[in-house]
Amino acid sequence: MASSSSSTQPQVHQQTLHIQAQDSSFTNTTTVTGQAVKWIFQILFFLQLLLISALVIFITRYDTDRTSDSSTIHHFHPHKWYPPILASTLCAAVLGFTWQFIIACYPKKAFIAAFWLSPLLALAMGIMFMLFATAWSWIPGLFSLLYAAIQSIYGLWVNNNNRFKYATEMFQDSIYYPPAKTKCFTFLSVIVATLYCGFLVYGVGGARAIENKTKLTDICVFVIILSLIWTMQVMKNAMQVTISRVKYIFFTNHRDMKIGNAFCDTIKHLIGSISLGSILVPVIVFFRGFARSQHLLGGKDGDCMFSCDTCAMGLAALLVSCGNRWGFVHVGVYNKGFVQASSDTWEMFMRVGLQELIDLDLTGAFCFLSGVAVGAICCLVSGIWSVIVYKDYAMELSIYAFIIGYFICRLAISWQQASVSAYYVAYAQNPQDMQFEQTIKARLEQLRRSHLQSPITAELEEIRRSYLQSP
Repeated sequence: MASSSSSTQPQVHQQTLHIQAQDSSFTNTTTVTGQAVKWIFQILFFLQLLLISALVIFITRYDTDRTSDSSTIHHFHPHKWYPPILASTLCAAVLGFTWQFIIACYPKKAFIAAFWLSPLLALAMGIMFMLFATAWSWIPGLFSLLYAAIQSIYGLWVNNNNRFKYATEMFQDSIYYPPAKTKCFTFLSVIVATLYCGFLVYGVGGARAIENKTKLTDICVFVIILSLIWTMQVMKNAMQVTISRVKYIFFTNHRDMKIGNAFCDTIKHLIGSISLGSILVPVIVFFRGFARSQHLLGGKDGDCMFSCDTCAMGLAALLVSCGNRWGFVHVGVYNKGFVQASSDTWEMFMRVGLQELIDLDLTGAFCFLSGVAVGAICCLVSGIWSVIVYKDYAMELSIYAFIIGYFICRLAISWQQASVSAYYVAYAQNPQDMQFEQTIKARLEQLRRSHLQSPITAELEEIRRSYLQSP
């Protein structure tokens, strides 16, 4: 078994292009425990797929039997419910694949477009929800308007800090020379995801059709949507693990690996770690965002309301070191457990001084904004169609359409996010490799000069880093 320290040595990469059957281990646990956790989450993931499929089939069969009874009064109109949501699902597939193609061809313009289109489309989505004029529609409407305002301010702040230039240069360096058959692999992934979403939509519609016969309709719908979210997260991260492994081998060994071989290894060995990471990463990202917001609001106050600000920041730093999206690279390359992989990559970033640069990276924000933009378009398509056909379904179908559009877009562009992750991890592995462009080194030098020009800021930042790195 390779330890976390030996797994970062360059000679390990030159042994084989195929995944090595290492035992996964978690921090402060035995290897057996880590392997057991991987198997547990792998079983849970495939079990939920089986149970959700059985639930959808049962609901739709029950609905079919019910519709054959002519004495039953129907309150569900499938010809008004299905077309808007299925059309928006197809729209999500087209937009997702088109958007990843635009990013590959025009990364700089795509970056700028995502940061401005996302709040504008969220604003339009919020206005649409408000126009539904129902008690429940005000909640997503106000949330969308608030998001649009916050994102607009964030876009202006990022632009004023000249972070776009480095982000686009980094993106171009990372996605240059994509692996062979990447577009084909992405297209097939989007098609599979679209068909699966359509299948679950059929199940949600079946549950709505029998809501007068059972009180469990809302629970069934909630479970189906929850399964959809987890499954799409796993699909996205599985693709990210596959592509990041291929790109990492290219960056470190200067050799190519077939996507098909990497994907087969991912399905056979890594689904457990990916399933766990698909749960941990969104939760940790949400908590870290909350902690940062609290820090900005109360970091300079002595109010009791913000007395736990430093504790929240310290906990957020600890959680990030145990679960982050960069860990998916080591999951794919070394067959590690997700927590161990995240810890190893984060320690490597800190060792070579990349932590601050990672915190300033806009790739995650760009992918999130892209997903929101596509989700908002799908929401508008479904919502407007529903208002024209049957207004009672408008808010429900709009929310479903947004969720589907967001995740299909994230799946479509995951290969580009994976390329950036592999680039950072490969650079941290060997910063002296001459094949890397000067983008990261120039950015690090720029950050160093900015700290030297502001000694007080540098001192405060050093104190903060020392606190976050303390056990």
